[in-house]
This record gives sequence, C-alpha cells and structure tokens, in this order.
Amino acid sequence: MSVLVFADSSEGKFKKTAFEVVSYGKKVAEQLETTIVVLTINASDSSELYNYGAEKVISVSNDSLKTFNAKQYAAVVNEVAKSENATVVVIDSSIDGLYLSPIVAVNLDAGYASNVVDLPTSVSPFTVKRKAFSNKAFSNTVISTSVKVIGLAKNSYGVHENMVSGTTESFEATVIDAGVTSEKLDKVTGTVTIADAEIVVSAGRGLKGPENWGMIEELADVLGAATACSKPVSDLGWRPHAEHVGQTGKPVASNLYIAIGISGAIQHLAGINASKVKVVINTDPEAPFFKAADYGIVGDAFEVVPKLIEKLKAFKAA
Repeated sequence: MSVLVFADSSEGKFKKTAFEVVSYGKKVAEQLETTIVVLTINASDSSELYNYGAEKVISVSNDSLKTFNAKQYAAVVNEVAKSENATVVVIDSSIDGLYLSPIVAVNLDAGYASNVVDLPTSVSPFTVKRKAFSNKAFSNTVISTSVKVIGLAKNSYGVHENMVSGTTESFEATVIDAGVTSEKLDKVTGTVTIADAEIVVSAGRGLKGPENWGMIEELADVLGAATACSKPVSDLGWRPHAEHVGQTGKPVASNLYIAIGISGAIQHLAGINASKVKVVINTDPEAPFFKAADYGIVGDAFEVVPKLIEKLKAFKAA
C-alpha cells in the first residue's frame, strides 16, 4: 500500500506544481500511515524532490515520452501504481493533468475527485474538499473505491519543504501505441508561462489594439509575471490563443491577478476566481470585475499603467 504522486516536468525540469503535489502526497501518506512514491518521466534530477518528502522516486526515461500524450502517460502511471500497490494517486490540475487524471482513473477502476483544495478531512470514509460551481462553492466528496485518484487544484495546498533521505529507482515502463504522432511542437521560450506564474498581468479590449500591448509586457517584465488576455482579444488575433484565460481558456490560480481593460464577463471570472488577490484597472466603475476584485482602480489604463510601472521600477531600484 502506498501513495503515488506524479511529478510533472518540462524539458527535464520540474514545474512548481510538482513540488506542491509531492508536499501534498507526503501528508496524505502520513494520514494513511503508509509511504509515498513519486513517479517522474524524463526528469533530469529527481533528488530535488527529496526536499519535499519524496521517500522513493521511480524514474522513467524514454525518448517516446518526450512529448506529452495522455494515453501513454496514463499507461505508465497505471503500470507503476500497480507495481507499487498504490491506493491513492495524486496528480496536479494543469492542462495536461486534467487530461491525464480521468484516464488514469478508468485504467485503475478508481474514483476520481478533481479540484481538490485540501488534505482529506477523513480517511475512513475517504473524504476530500473540492471546488465546485466554477469555484463559487466547496463540496465534501467521499471516494469509496479501493483506489482513489486526486486532482490537486493548483496553488491550493502550497509548497512545503519536508526534507528526507530519499532513493531513486529506474523503471522500464511499457510505452503503448497511442495511435497519434506529433509532427511539430511550438513552445514559447524566454517568458513566464501562465501555468507556472505567481503573478499574471492580463488585458482586454480596453487596450484598443495589439499595438498597445507593449506596456502590458513591460509591466509583466517588471513584476516577473506572465501575460494573459480575455477571450475577445485572442479571438480578434491581438494575442495568441495560448494567453486566453477564463472558463473557456486556461484557468488561473495565481497569487496576484491584474486585469487591465477587462469588463469581467462571467466566463472570465470563473476561470480566474481561484487567484488569491485580484486587481482591476478599468474606466467603467460599473464593470462587473470590480465586484470580484480585492483592489480596483477606476481610471484610464494608458495613464495608470505607465505610472504603475514607473513606481514599481523606483521601488525595485530602492
């Protein structure tokens, strides 16, 4: 019996969510009085996970798994879960994780709880707290199957150091034929990604055109933030669809979300509601976003943002 955690990585380096799910899985293992096993796929240095409680790391290295494929990855998770007699499997709630978890659950004949935000409130029956109704409420869900799959909501539990003397073992996984091949993969480099960002600077049609995005990128650069946009902006072609956040785009659970020139349609709010602090800059005091915001500035973005950049640069210089 064990708790299996899948620690996701990109180009050999672990994502922040990997440290969060390992931190979480370690505590679940303690609740169940069992051990934690962490699965990595094509990660360069698994020893980094020891800092967060990874007692045993199963390392899978295979060139066929360099590009994420949900069916192939799920088959590997399934194989390792059975090998380690895992009764709980923890996966993050990234875009890849949301594809992966349901397939893992089907393969293991397991109950699956998505958007979990805290440690189990009970292990008998096994009960977890989840976000529901587009992050507007919580539900306590009982998983009654013998094997349980938990999808941990990003930035909900946090990263907690818990240093142990771990071990790493190589595992020769069977790579199935997924029936599809990837001919080309375009990746954005040199910028903070929305998935890993602590701070997100987002803008909407209030910017009036793609030519005005320079100040958004400058603000993001000063803050070390990722840039994002509303759906109309990506639909108009002002910004790439990869930056579209909201219920129909990428979900955001950053520590700070700054919305500039975004009115706050319900679909957008549902996708960013998990962010901890929300700041809004808009000329319309009746914009719906102000009702959801922690801080709001009623003003012209073309006047407010440059002044904000100036003040932030002066603060950093001091």
